[in-house]
Amino acid sequence: MAPVAFQLTEVKPTYALTSFMKVVSSIKSAKKRHPACQVVRRKGKIYVINKVEPRYKARQG
Repeated sequence: MAPVAFQLTEVKPTYALTSFMKVVSSIKSAKKRHPACQVVRRKGKIYVINKVEPRYKARQG
């Protein structure tokens, strides 16, 4: 059986591909950034989610 040659490909860091969530002290100001922002409470934390523009997501607590 002949040895299998592997081709190395470039690996891009995952942090460059994801949009980060901002940790804010005021959810009220985070909600006012975009009209599609929604305030959601999950597991004792308050989140601002936005399905139209994911860069506006935020967390408090």
